[in-house]
Amino acid sequence: MKANGPTAPRPRRDTALRRVAREARPFLRARTGAVLRLAGWSLLEFAQTFLSGYGVARALDDGFLAGRPATGLCWLGVAAVAVLPSVLAARGVFGRLADLVEPLRDGLVRRAVSRALGGALGRSGDVSTRSLSQVTHQSEIARDGWAGLVLTLRSFVFTAAGAVTGLLALAPALLLIVLPPLAVGAALFLSTLPPMAARQRAYLAADEAYAAHAGELAASVRDIAAAGTAGRTVAESGALAEAQLAASRSLARWSAVRVLALAVCGRFPPLLLLLAAPWLLRNGLTAGALVGALTYLTQALAPAVQALMTMLGTAGGRLVVVLDRFTNAPPPPEDDPPQAVRDSAPPPADGTAHPAVPAPAPSARRAPAPVAELHEVTFAYGPRAQPVLDRLSLTIAPGEHLAVVGPSGSGKSTLAAVLAGVEPPTGGAVRWRGRPVRAADATSVRVLLPQHAYVFSGSLRDNLRYLSPDARDREIADAAEAIGLEPLLSRLGSLDADVVPDRLSQGERQLVALGRAYLAAPPLLILDEATSRLDPAAETRAELACAALPGALVVVAHRLSSARRAGRTLVMDGPRTRCGTPAQLLRSSALYRDLAGLWEPEDADAPGRGLVPDARDADARGGGLVPDAQDAAAVAGRLGTVGTGQDASIGSGDEERGVRSSPPPSPV
Repeated sequence: MKANGPTAPRPRRDTALRRVAREARPFLRARTGAVLRLAGWSLLEFAQTFLSGYGVARALDDGFLAGRPATGLCWLGVAAVAVLPSVLAARGVFGRLADLVEPLRDGLVRRAVSRALGGALGRSGDVSTRSLSQVTHQSEIARDGWAGLVLTLRSFVFTAAGAVTGLLALAPALLLIVLPPLAVGAALFLSTLPPMAARQRAYLAADEAYAAHAGELAASVRDIAAAGTAGRTVAESGALAEAQLAASRSLARWSAVRVLALAVCGRFPPLLLLLAAPWLLRNGLTAGALVGALTYLTQALAPAVQALMTMLGTAGGRLVVVLDRFTNAPPPPEDDPPQAVRDSAPPPADGTAHPAVPAPAPSARRAPAPVAELHEVTFAYGPRAQPVLDRLSLTIAPGEHLAVVGPSGSGKSTLAAVLAGVEPPTGGAVRWRGRPVRAADATSVRVLLPQHAYVFSGSLRDNLRYLSPDARDREIADAAEAIGLEPLLSRLGSLDADVVPDRLSQGERQLVALGRAYLAAPPLLILDEATSRLDPAAETRAELACAALPGALVVVAHRLSSARRAGRTLVMDGPRTRCGTPAQLLRSSALYRDLAGLWEPEDADAPGRGLVPDARDADARGGGLVPDAQDAAAVAGRLGTVGTGQDASIGSGDEERGVRSSPPPSPV
């Protein structure tokens, strides 16, 4: 069916230049007086330009060539004296310039501050860094660029008007020679402005994206190493660098076109005038008029055109891009890399994280190789520092659940870093699956979760699949259910909902990181106080889910219940270590008895004795464990009857004979 009536016109594309122009018109209308005063002072420059060429022409035609040198000298004197008012004009111009420049900067600063406050209250995202850049750096770029543009445009308008008026006064035919190349060059130059502005914006966006990515990397080096995503991170950085390089090359190509436009405007008019000089002289043009025209072109018009084009092509392009960021246009690209860049970044060649290799069949009659081994490992944070680990030997079998406990500063996190291959030992050897630790094997062998979980801006699905990009939705749902992510998933709405790290609690961040590790199911999972922000019930659920994976689990514990859930417990007190079951350690380790007795209630019937202190309370007392009510009950039952297991001391830990432990104050 054919529609009646005229076809609706297509809407014009809303470019950055149009957006800035819409904002500029009311700004200039409100300052019409300042513009008129600036133009008034610039009339002196118009007079100086007009007299410079006209005085030379009259000095030749009416003076020297006519045999009247005095007249010629008088006209040259008039052209020279005309320079003096232009000095006075420069002083007046700069005085009036502040009336146009400073209000622009003040308005931009107010707009940036208002937008930052509104963004902090009404929407998510890191607006503080961008707003600080707008207030300090970008507003100054706009101020300086606007001042330079006003000065250059004013000079061009009045200089060109003076030169054109002088050419008309000398001989109108001169305009037929001069104006065509000027018009062609100006049209060529103006045609480059929109694409150059677009390329300039693309270059700035690529530069900001790379700078933001580099800043995140600097703050997340440990998390990247712990998660084993160095290869993927390098690929993302390479993609962003390639995007920045492509934008830079495109901008350079359009800059070459601008150079051609400058040559047409500045070099062609004098050349054409000289080529046409014989024809002009035969048709009545005087020699003085010809020299005066050359004076206009070489001393006034060509420099003004070149200055204007240079300003518009460099500072003008930056000015439009920067001012557009203060308009109501869509905000600049987020600090995170674009989705296309993330999707195009190839995974590391050795994969991200693979399930544990199944154990050999029983018929093979050969025990599986340990997933990790420490052999006489020593580690110190300097050549003269006391060793944190001293000739420690430890074997972790596939599927084993090991807890590491000890007071704060006893070396638990150091052990986790050495075991994960993040920190190389200063002595001894670390092996994964019977082979020396190699960076290339990291992503396929282990995942280390530190206390401060790494969560990035993006969807919940992307965060959970960070170590397993090919995971299916069913697997993601199973991981969320096992770890206990259902409340967060319900609050966000779906797996595709955006995750804003600043809006997640520390416990929610840790649950996201635990779900990511559960989905990866590495052969060796190391939790370095990765559940410290969870309540005891959530911690129990998450640890049991991780322990049910086929791989080995090492938990740096901050609650004694974590040690009770483990098959073995390693007690650390600096270089002194002891390993065994809880029953064995209650008998053989004075430190473990102290840690266990720390949480035994003094009076179970006293009011408030059922309260459970958090990690901050433990840190304030210097302890390394956070209790729960279950721990206290279990310890109270065990202190009376200790099992008779064999001592399982490892490494260089000596027998702790004669060590008396005075129980610390009750935590409640």
